[in-house]
Amino acid sequence: MSHKPTTVEDLSSFSVLIDVRTPAEYALDHIPGAINWPVLSDDERRIVGTTYVQVSAFEARKIGGAMVARNIADHLDRLMRDKPRDWRPLLYCWRGGMRSGSFVNWLRLVGWDAQQLKGGYKAWRAHVISELARRAPALPLRVLCGPTGSAKTRVLHALAQQGEQVLDLEALAAHRGSVLGDLPGTEQPSQKGFETQLLHALDALDPSRRIWVEAESRRIGRLTVPEPLLQRLRASPLVEIAATREARLAYLLRDYAWLGDDPQRLADKLGGLRELLPKETLAAWQAWALQRELPPLFEALMAQHYDPLYARSQGRQLERIGQAQRVEADDLSPDGIAALARRVASLP
Repeated sequence: MSHKPTTVEDLSSFSVLIDVRTPAEYALDHIPGAINWPVLSDDERRIVGTTYVQVSAFEARKIGGAMVARNIADHLDRLMRDKPRDWRPLLYCWRGGMRSGSFVNWLRLVGWDAQQLKGGYKAWRAHVISELARRAPALPLRVLCGPTGSAKTRVLHALAQQGEQVLDLEALAAHRGSVLGDLPGTEQPSQKGFETQLLHALDALDPSRRIWVEAESRRIGRLTVPEPLLQRLRASPLVEIAATREARLAYLLRDYAWLGDDPQRLADKLGGLRELLPKETLAAWQAWALQRELPPLFEALMAQHYDPLYARSQGRQLERIGQAQRVEADDLSPDGIAALARRVASLP
């Protein structure tokens, strides 16, 4: 039973990947597929850290050592009784230090071939950053663009159902990329978590085939698209959905109907435009929101906010907008979107 340095490249050779950091650290970001068996709870880690600063490193290790020992014993008793002798776990903590090292030592004393990830989560994080920078410039992206209400995200979903490769950045970011874009009941991931899931999504794609993606600005909600991917997206060939205003309004009223369920929340979200709109315009829009008058509100948003914003940004953010292939649409119903996706997929 060897005990040697294990790197990110060795992840697939283990039975299970165990993140021994606190639940809060795990929730912020973790290696895909890892389970969380913490050796310190969030409160215990705070206690150890406070003792380290206010008393001494020795006292912190003494208190922390007892906590870690109790937690490891509990994991052994509750979670590992059924594990066979050939069970082979890989463990990691923040830097591949004492937390994962302690757990690995106990598992190896039992008789399992447990290993510790060299460099811990920090090594994984460095891997994510370097891999995104390496892969992004070569991605064969085809970019869907068009003003808000053109059903770009739904066309992406339809393309995926038709066998095309799709990279759905808004799904990964849990946000639809506009002032009204946050998803009800869904928190956005951390920036690190977003980038981890992005790399995980790229792992599932074939880089020799085209990959459809939606045009995005630098930020999706509070998250930032990694710079190498953003630059590749902006330089890639474009397909512009040119939908009629009537089709776009009908689509927005269907797709964002839930906004009418909480008028005050919708009015508050519109308040994020206060630096961009005259006070009278914003007041009128918020009044429509409070009255659940979505048709005039969405029509005004399209004409006075979204469309001018698209016109200003497309030349600046999309280098090849002048060569975009244009696909017209007057029907953005579910059937119309499926037909539109087939037309998009047939483009050379």
